[in-house]
Amino acid sequence: MQNSADVTASQEPQSRFVQNSVLYKEFLAEREEILKHKWIESEKAGSDIGFERALLDWIVKHRSSWRDKRSKEAKAQPHSAT
Repeated sequence: MQNSADVTASQEPQSRFVQNSVLYKEFLAEREEILKHKWIESEKAGSDIGFERALLDWIVKHRSSWRDKRSKEAKAQPHSAT
């Protein structure tokens, strides 16, 4: 049976892979936008609207245009050699 240090060590390369993946970076960027939306809408409402409400509201009102903008920005940027 592996101890927790062995499991953690074996998960490090996978964790780095996930953190460097485009999909994960997009997830983090989208999450950041949702949190900004939550803050703005909570300020307007005068109380915390909660993550789920902010998420659903952001998806309906902003997600499509946000993704289009990110896609256009990504295409406009030259790819760096890694």
